Amino acid sequence: MDTNAVRSFVLAAEFGQLQHAADELGVTQQAVSKRIAALERELGVRLFTRTTRGVELTLDGQAFLAHARNVVAHVDRAISAIRPGSRALRIDVLGLRTAQAVVLHDYWRAHPETDLDVVTIRASDPRQAVTAVQTGDVDATFRTITDPARLPEDVQMIRAFDSPLQLLVGPKHPLAAARALTPAQLHGHRIWVPGITPRSEWAEFYDQLTAEFDLRVDAAGPNFGTEVLLDALAESPDLATLVGSRDRYAWPANYDLRRIPIADPAIAYPISLILPKTSPHPGLRGIIRHFRNLNPLPGATWLPSWAAMPVGSDDPDAGIS
Repeated sequence: MDTNAVRSFVLAAEFGQLQHAADELGVTQQAVSKRIAALERELGVRLFTRTTRGVELTLDGQAFLAHARNVVAHVDRAISAIRPGSRALRIDVLGLRTAQAVVLHDYWRAHPETDLDVVTIRASDPRQAVTAVQTGDVDATFRTITDPARLPEDVQMIRAFDSPLQLLVGPKHPLAAARALTPAQLHGHRIWVPGITPRSEWAEFYDQLTAEFDLRVDAAGPNFGTEVLLDALAESPDLATLVGSRDRYAWPANYDLRRIPIADPAIAYPISLILPKTSPHPGLRGIIRHFRNLNPLPGATWLPSWAAMPVGSDDPDAGIS
């Protein structure tokens, strides 16, 4: 059913004049008349009778009007839900347990008036998320293009915040009793991070990390999700993994998993936010300022090489009106 025809019908019924409906829609009276005639043919009934004063609803038209108004209202709400500037601020995160989502939730709790829509684009290639920013499907994405030369000209990437990593182990692991660890103390231990996609930003991060500290990062096997990984850690005497200090995980109390900080130096993953260069969603301003107020990393910190690259503006007001 043509929603433009339904809208024309509703306006003609409310005004009682085809010309007034046409003026409201910005089309000709003939266009409105053709739309309504097509709608009547589709429904198999007459909706109006013509009078000297305009048009009047038939009994079928009266029965149809309330439903037609609902159709128009639903269409208008659907359009508003996806139109930039009128819909909620839509931000892509890697997962709802990640530091990105946790930081956004903290911001929303402090600013509950913010109309925020947190989504997850199921794509391992960050360029697919960047395309979603370019097309307006999302207003921003927490992804990283590690080579600035590959960043499209119509988007910008800013350094959002750095996420310190912790070692997560079960109670049987030889490092389980440690209160803190240095990267050197991780040498020789199996760090299992299943599902690292080749040539992804995470693959590059772990390549640099293992080269810097001579660590054993094992990406073997399929990724069956966080719950399966936690199950394995709880039972294993030698398995460990790395998690962000802000990442949110939950496991049964009897697992007795331990999150152990890494220091001297700390190991951190730099989290970036990609957004349009021109006319970004105004709601991003407050969120970017929130990043600047997060606690800085204490002491010496190791970051991958791309964290030092001038990939975008660090001005929270840059390009945001």
